Order: sequence, then C-alpha cells, then structure tokens
Amino acid sequence: MSNGIQGKVVVITGASSGLGESTARHLAKLGAKVVLGARRQERMDVIVQDIKATGGEATAYTVDVTRRADLEALVAHAIQDFGKVDVMVNNAGFMAIAPISELRVDEWDRMIDINVKGVLYGIAAALPKFEAQGFGHFINISSVAGIKVFSPGGSVYSGTKYAVRAISDGLRHEVGGKIRTTTIEPGAVDSELKLGSGHQPSADVVNEFYKQAIPAESVARAIAYAIEQPGDVDINEIVLRPTSQDF
Repeated sequence: MSNGIQGKVVVITGASSGLGESTARHLAKLGAKVVLGARRQERMDVIVQDIKATGGEATAYTVDVTRRADLEALVAHAIQDFGKVDVMVNNAGFMAIAPISELRVDEWDRMIDINVKGVLYGIAAALPKFEAQGFGHFINISSVAGIKVFSPGGSVYSGTKYAVRAISDGLRHEVGGKIRTTTIEPGAVDSELKLGSGHQPSADVVNEFYKQAIPAESVARAIAYAIEQPGDVDINEIVLRPTSQDF
C-alpha cells in the first residue's frame, strides 16, 4: 500500500544542513526520490551517499537561490534524473536579527534576496512544469515570525516571512485545483539559522532563545504529513514550535 510519498520526486533547497537535510533524509526513508540544492556541494554529497547506502535515491546540485538560473537548472536536473517533479520545497532561509536603527542594510538585502526572492525563483522554476504535467505541490518554509512580528530585532526577518505566507496563500488561490500549496511555520528549530546575526547583542538573545529548540526532524515530519495526503487534500498551513515556546 502506498504511503503517499513513495516514488515522488521532491526538490529541496537549503538542503545541506538543518531543516533541508532532515527533510531529505526523512523523505528518502519513506521512498521519495530527493533532489538536493544548496551552496555547499561537499555537504550534500555526504547526505546523498548516506541515502544511497540505505537503498534510497538522491542527487544533489550546487544552487544559490538568489540566482534564478540556478533554480531553473535545479528543476531541470530533477526532471532529467527522475522524469518529473512532484514537490518543490522552498526551504533556504537566512535570519539576521538586529534593531532597525542599527541600519544593517546589507543583511536586510540578504534576507529579502534569500527568503523572498529565493522562494519566488523556486516557484517560477517549478510552476510551468507543474502546470504542464497537471499536478504538483509547493511547500514554502515561513516561520512563526511570519504570524507575529519578532520584535525588537526581527522586524525585517518577520517581514520576509510574512511575505512568504502572503505569496503562498495567493499562489494557492491562483493555481489550486491540481497544484497544492503548503506553508510551514516553525518556531525554534535546531539549525544553522540561529547563526546569521552579526549584531552581537541580538545574537546573544537569539542563542538564548534557541536553547529550547526542537530537532529539525520535527519539521521533516510535518512536511511528510502534507505530502502524504491524497491528491484532493491540500494542507495549507502547519505551525509547530517547542511546547515551551511562548512566541
């Protein structure tokens, strides 16, 4: 009996560590064919080797999500390797926490480029393929900071994650029917995301906050739940966080 995941081709950005790595490993165990994309090829090569060693199917390609051509190439590689794409997981993200008054404009640009434009580029790469084949599933990673503004310090980051929610909901409305859209909104999850803050006082607050973090595998299971539903069921949003997290 199919588990709703076996045989599906899943493309994952930000797949060299954290949520992306855990999702790739978890879905591969459930029988998915996973295509990893990230900047650190050597990290992905290890993940692919591990997956193949246990009988899974996986490939990996160097991708910078701020470059539209890289996302186009990633989807093309997935189709070349496995014949189709069932799921596009737009996971790559960057979080730099600091008060707006610090004017860390380069960090604002980087968050917008990765968190917003990176998701849009992933959508642009996969949507024509989904429409042509008559099925597909976008899974976009937002945050609890896209539900409530993380302030002081996280206003710009929250803005990017609110944008992901808005884009995802609009996408669902525009292309729903045969194409599903899911937004995942995690709280504190153990990953490298917490390491992005260059403003030391804010970084100290973030590190303290993340002491309650839950494993990245928790998000992988949530993603698997959305994928495994029957084709006429669209899980639009999943919010998950540590039981101890009040934000």
